[in-house]
Amino acid sequence: MNAKLFLRHLFLFTCLLTATFTFGQKPEAIRLTQREIRFDNNWLFQKDSLKKTVQLPHDWSIEDLPNQNDSTIIGPFYKYSPNKEQGAYTVGGTAWYRKSFTLPELNDHLLHIRFDGVYMNSDVWINGHLLGNHHYGYTPFTYDLTPYLSPAGKVNTIEVKVKNEGLNSRWYTGSGIYRHVYLVNLPAQHLDVENIAITTKQDAIEDIKNTIQDSNSSIQTAKTTVQNTTTSSYSTKTTGQDANLIFPTTDPTFQASIHVNTTLPEGTHLHLRLLDTTNTVVAESNTNTITINNPQLWSPDRPYRYKTEITLQKDNITLDKVIIPTGIREVKIDPKIGLLINGTRTLLRGANIHHDNGLLGAAAFDRAEERKIVLLKENGFNAIRTSHNPPSPKFLEVCDSLGMLVIDEAFDTWEDEKTPSDYSRYFRDYHTKDLESMIRRDRNHPSIIMWSIGNEISERAEFRGILLTKELSATIKSLDTTRLITAAFNNFGRGSLKWEDADAPLALLDVAGYNYLWGNYYLDKKRVPNRIMVGTESTVQDLQNAWNHVEGLNWIIGDFAWAGMDYLGEAGIGHTIHSDKDSARLTWPWFNAWCGDLDITGEKKPQSYYRDVVWRRSPIEILVHSPDTTNEKTSFWGWPDELPRWSYPKHLRKPLKVRVFTRAKYVKFEQNGEVLATKETATDLTATFDVLVKPGTIVANALDRNKKPIGVRYLVSTSEPAAIALHADTTTIQADAESLSYVNVAVMDAEGNVVPYADLKLNIRISGPAVLAGAGSGCPNRMASFQQPTLTTFRGKGLIILRNTGHAGKIKVEVTGDKLKTGYITVRVK
Repeated sequence: MNAKLFLRHLFLFTCLLTATFTFGQKPEAIRLTQREIRFDNNWLFQKDSLKKTVQLPHDWSIEDLPNQNDSTIIGPFYKYSPNKEQGAYTVGGTAWYRKSFTLPELNDHLLHIRFDGVYMNSDVWINGHLLGNHHYGYTPFTYDLTPYLSPAGKVNTIEVKVKNEGLNSRWYTGSGIYRHVYLVNLPAQHLDVENIAITTKQDAIEDIKNTIQDSNSSIQTAKTTVQNTTTSSYSTKTTGQDANLIFPTTDPTFQASIHVNTTLPEGTHLHLRLLDTTNTVVAESNTNTITINNPQLWSPDRPYRYKTEITLQKDNITLDKVIIPTGIREVKIDPKIGLLINGTRTLLRGANIHHDNGLLGAAAFDRAEERKIVLLKENGFNAIRTSHNPPSPKFLEVCDSLGMLVIDEAFDTWEDEKTPSDYSRYFRDYHTKDLESMIRRDRNHPSIIMWSIGNEISERAEFRGILLTKELSATIKSLDTTRLITAAFNNFGRGSLKWEDADAPLALLDVAGYNYLWGNYYLDKKRVPNRIMVGTESTVQDLQNAWNHVEGLNWIIGDFAWAGMDYLGEAGIGHTIHSDKDSARLTWPWFNAWCGDLDITGEKKPQSYYRDVVWRRSPIEILVHSPDTTNEKTSFWGWPDELPRWSYPKHLRKPLKVRVFTRAKYVKFEQNGEVLATKETATDLTATFDVLVKPGTIVANALDRNKKPIGVRYLVSTSEPAAIALHADTTTIQADAESLSYVNVAVMDAEGNVVPYADLKLNIRISGPAVLAGAGSGCPNRMASFQQPTLTTFRGKGLIILRNTGHAGKIKVEVTGDKLKTGYITVRVK
């Protein structure tokens, strides 16, 4: 078949699919009253014989499969999935999304469509015209719809084909249009947002002491590109920096300037305004410079953000305007001092997290992204590494607003594959485009302090790997010179290469990322004196040693836990099991990694209590080991089978091992008012006691060197399950089809205590303007549907996620269980 005939057949086939699939769909009437219009509502979805209307963000891999049974197909899990335990036994495949809409007259405007994330390998058509293909599942992409639109009032149809095939990742990815989609309405002469970069130009500082003392000022510059229909993008240059290090200046003024390094279209100019949090204009200019004295600084503890308003004008007429939230912060990283933010030494208490949202799969609802950051911040983390791909835009917006520092990571693979169908197939042809897309989108976020170009790249020390390191770094520096560049290195684990062979590629980075190699910190510093290091991954079992190095050695700027929160896939890498053999991962029915400080519902796990002590957030914590210790095997990423629990009704009068964690000199241990023992704390911050199980209370007292109390923690035994308690993260949400409310479920005893051994099946009833977005527990190996109105609690707890239907009213939730008092809650929708 010749090329022309093939294209004709393809076009006719596409038109037929469109006519078939969109039959009966009422086109959405789009009003072009905003620059960006959310385009998430009412997409028609088709996969195999399944056809339905969905709301974006959408992940089909988390949805229930047909032909459910109790052995091989349970909820979204299929025992013989090609993804197996790495992809949480879920199913990918090929699917179509379609949406019809009408438009008013464009009036010489341009209309683009932007996809924030589609996993993966997507083709997009408008009215039968192929706009393009995008391979990478984590970077945004935009197409110009204007030349192919129907006349005003006539129907337009968008079609998206998504192919998530084969084993293409080492973790759960989700499938489909799992992030937001926007229509972007642009005037003929407009600002190109992707080419606006608000960066910080710093004066050279010779005296480090002055740097630390003076944190009241900075000079901020921005660059932009203006586009119109007849002029191509103007190229821009980044203001020069000193080796990517950001220094405060002793100049008492802050200057922000917009630079365009070419001539603007005749008669146009830029007008700049800087607004504070009350929308009061604090500075403005018709030139390329805004000056503000004594600015409010952005920091993790006080994430203050201005708004930079950039207006394109001609003859006093506004042609286009964008507003970019702007955080002014002074960052320096130095081997003799460490990481300084606004003159304050900052230790990165970091979390690695994958992009999924637990029971929702990969669907990046705004509230889900926000809740994840809130939970991590509440549990002591001040930094996140986006392992191992760019996150959603909302994720970074929340990090900005809450003061969470970010290492923004681009890739998990380069040219060498890690799984047979992964991104390595496309890296050679598309890595520059995808990296540029990430940097252009993310560089205005004050939360981002470093870019990472890769994780555990196999070829990094080879000649081609070194060339790629140089190329990727140069690409970043061509777009942003205000941040440092890192990558995560582990031991090679192949061939004759040894750790020292990493010296050459590490020398090309600003910060050396160490995965599970805290034992090399001190020796490497002797070999490479100027190296700055960060623990990009570590296990909780190594936490004390790793953190001692961070606290004691200035050139180590932080440590990132693997992982901050449980995620789907890499099943059971954090396990404790009872077996003659152990393994790196566990198979069916394990489906989540179980290595996080928090489980997939956000509940705190035992290792997180230990981290609280190591990080000096808590003076003392208690964990009780389970009665079963036979052939216990704890994996590299795992934690022993212990909990903050003193309810073991089937093991009364039997001794259990109780571990107390504290930095105090002594621990005094009591049971039911009786002092059992006082022990000196070991160097690993533990004191261990054998305690007989009895109803009542156990108490651990932290004592200083003089045996004065400095902290106390206790655990109380519970009675039998009696009631269900519900608590919503918010009792009021907006009338929006993407608004979520998280309802925590707990099984309580008669005294109002959570019953930690209550694994009970509960039924859910929802009335009012909401649907069930997800329901389940944090259990890593109890496969079930996340989308049916039932759940089985785990350690006495579960989670219900409600999604509004777009209407106001009252959502009522009722949860029932056998012989339990029913739980009720109401959520208002405004």
